[in-house]
Amino acid sequence: MKFSIALFVILFSSFIVQSQTYEIGGFLGGANYIGDIGKTTYIAPNTPVFGGLFRWNRSPRHSFRASLTFAKIQADDKDSKESRRIDRGYKFENNIMEASVGIEYTFWEFNMFSDKAPSAPYLYTGLTYFWYNALYNTPGNSAIVEYDNAGSVALPIILGYKVVVATKFVLSFEIGARYTFTDGLDGSNPVKDLEGNRDLQFGNINNNDWYMFTGLSLTYTFGRKPCYCNF
Repeated sequence: MKFSIALFVILFSSFIVQSQTYEIGGFLGGANYIGDIGKTTYIAPNTPVFGGLFRWNRSPRHSFRASLTFAKIQADDKDSKESRRIDRGYKFENNIMEASVGIEYTFWEFNMFSDKAPSAPYLYTGLTYFWYNALYNTPGNSAIVEYDNAGSVALPIILGYKVVVATKFVLSFEIGARYTFTDGLDGSNPVKDLEGNRDLQFGNINNNDWYMFTGLSLTYTFGRKPCYCNF
């Protein structure tokens, strides 16, 4: 067993050294939700979001990327500009943990080993799975409460701009939308045991929820100078 572990470590270390550059770091920013409660503004961060991300820079124009992110979302009808929502007076909060994998494309070549400090805008997309608290609106519309845990898939669309700092670090600013495959983040269309219960539904149950992350990431680059000629 010890020999197998040692062999794995040696092979993995060799792969890291001889492969393209990698980045690992953290993300910090704000989150907001778009759905059946509160504001309908797409970019209006009002709760914290943080996480970690990993990039494999496969060429000067694209990277494979993975991330794990934690966020809180909340909304209140009193913050809306729609009189109907203000009169209704619903509010909720929820917690999200998402795991995402995909491809990041830069709009022009981003070569960290060029003479000039590179910078470039980029687009990220892929597949996201997230976990959240299943909510429902209690009888009499007294409160929206948690009753279970749930998970769903989302499609991320992220626009950002990144720049190399101090040779080994990459600083990025990005705004990312997640289109989810659920309408239950706000409790307007409960899932699991309460799914399809019309007495508990409200709002437009034909539109799914969105959530947004806006913030900064800082990653550290490691690995030897890459050779992209074989891709």
